Amino acid sequence: MNRGMLAASAGLLAVSFTSGSLAPVSPPRPRQRFAGGYQVLAADFHVHSLPLSWGTLSPFDTVLEARRQGLDAIAMSGHNNVWVSQVGRWFSRLIGGPVVLTAEEIHSPGYHMIAVGIEHAVSWRATAAEAVEEIHRQGGVAIAAHPVVEYWPGWDAPALSLLDAAEVVHPVIFGNSERRIELRQFFSRKRLTAIGSSDFHYSEPMGLARTYVFVTENSGRGVMEALRQGHTVVPDRDGQFFGDPELIRLGVVPRLQAPPRSGFRKHLSLVTALLGLLIGAAAIWRDRIAAI
Repeated sequence: MNRGMLAASAGLLAVSFTSGSLAPVSPPRPRQRFAGGYQVLAADFHVHSLPLSWGTLSPFDTVLEARRQGLDAIAMSGHNNVWVSQVGRWFSRLIGGPVVLTAEEIHSPGYHMIAVGIEHAVSWRATAAEAVEEIHRQGGVAIAAHPVVEYWPGWDAPALSLLDAAEVVHPVIFGNSERRIELRQFFSRKRLTAIGSSDFHYSEPMGLARTYVFVTENSGRGVMEALRQGHTVVPDRDGQFFGDPELIRLGVVPRLQAPPRSGFRKHLSLVTALLGLLIGAAAIWRDRIAAI
């Protein structure tokens, strides 16, 4: 086996995975948004990281990028796994970063669902209703991820009756009025907690769409309770707001604006990850050819 190429591959992947943790960490910016007896946190509940979720930032970089984008809380929603978010939660607690909720994006052929606040992965083979029931057994909150019309058949009456929340603002709507209408139509099917999420992988900035959560306690427990109570407001670029009408009337949530561009660490992580994967694949391919 070509040990040199595999060592180079492992080294590049290690750089990608840890580059954020080696970078200087700026102190957390002051959080002074208060209204109606609540503290108002900016959150993104649909964020992907390396590995396994087509993300390009390590869990460490993801936490630092969330801080850079002014987010107070994130849910790191790995595709059909929760362990990456558990790593991110540990790191964020270590550095005093934003609240990190453990989560999973259940990536099923008939639906996509964000399970927030769980500790064990939910099977992608479960129906949507079965998945929501398992999320609730673990004390979590079930969010319909980008529920455009293609996914509506997966959200049958039993699933919809159990569902807690839905993404009503998501990057899929930008420049596509039909998608915007579809998300709003799904959101209006029952009373749901309003969610805005970026579905961050690489190209869309983290927090491009975000949820403002009105909490009585700035902690994971406080964010989860606010989600259960529907204490959220989600802005859209057209000036509309979704969520609790009383909280919208407080007038403290800004209109949706694009956050600042990501910095060097993000591009370093992407380039080194791609190079590492390419070199590793080339080493394996060369060994197989040599064995023929």
